[in-house]
Formats: sequence, C-alpha cells, structure tokens
Amino acid sequence: MTSSRYRIIMRGRLGDHFASAFDGMTLVPGPNQTVLTGEIRDQAHLYGLLDRLRDFGIELLAVEPAGPADAGADRGAQQRPGT
Repeated sequence: MTSSRYRIIMRGRLGDHFASAFDGMTLVPGPNQTVLTGEIRDQAHLYGLLDRLRDFGIELLAVEPAGPADAGADRGAQQRPGT
C-alpha cells in the first residue's frame, strides 16, 4: 500500500479537541457524523488510526479512498443509509 488519501466517516459529532489526536488529518463535523480526511502512509498507519478510533469508542460508518482535492465535506455531509 502506498500513501493514499482516505475518508473515514464516523457516527456522531466530534469536537475540535479530537483534532490533535489525528495530527495532519482534516476533521469536518457534520450534524450526525464527522468526516476525517487525510494522507495515510501505509497499511500500518491506517490500522493504527482505526485502533485509535476504536479506543475512543467511536463508531465507524465508512472507510473509503478519497480524491486528492477531497476534504470530506461534500460526500461526507450526505446522510448515509441507516444513520
């Protein structure tokens, strides 16, 4: 796995205090979900990030590749089925 941009969509609205836990990533809170977008160096980095989310007790809705200019606001702001 080479460095890629990912969008991680989580249930609930995370406050700004979580931003420091995900250094280098963009945190975009929405009404019922929060979107975390940024560069993931490799698979170990991705799993470490997912482990951190689990440790915080944050429920994941989606983990998906993001386009290079995608900050997560457009697709992440849409309501997901079952949310």
